[in-house]
Amino acid sequence: MSLTISQRDTTTGPVLHVAGDLDFEHAPDLRRHLDRLSLREHQCLVIDLSDLRFCDSSGITALLAARRHAQAAGADIVLAAVPANTLRVLAVVGLDQVFTIRSGSAGAGRPAGEPPGDG
Repeated sequence: MSLTISQRDTTTGPVLHVAGDLDFEHAPDLRRHLDRLSLREHQCLVIDLSDLRFCDSSGITALLAARRHAQAAGADIVLAAVPANTLRVLAVVGLDQVFTIRSGSAGAGRPAGEPPGDG
């Protein structure tokens, strides 16, 4: 299978929607995207995994690279809507204690330039 990465910018920082297989073949795609991603201090990088089908150790390593990228910029990182099978792997290796994990999908923040709504 393949991997698609889409990005939207919000008032709190970028949201990356990662869909497909984050595996040995496709993890470098995420790392290349991160290399081009500009983060500022106090932003929050959200990685929405709601459509992730598979994640192997290469994918976990790419997520750790995303964390290092955020930390280097003084930003936070959140993994959103982590599929149960990936969450189990993160828990087994203790990374559920390293990452901030949000159960809902990445609705964090409004699109950049969009005023607050009435609720």
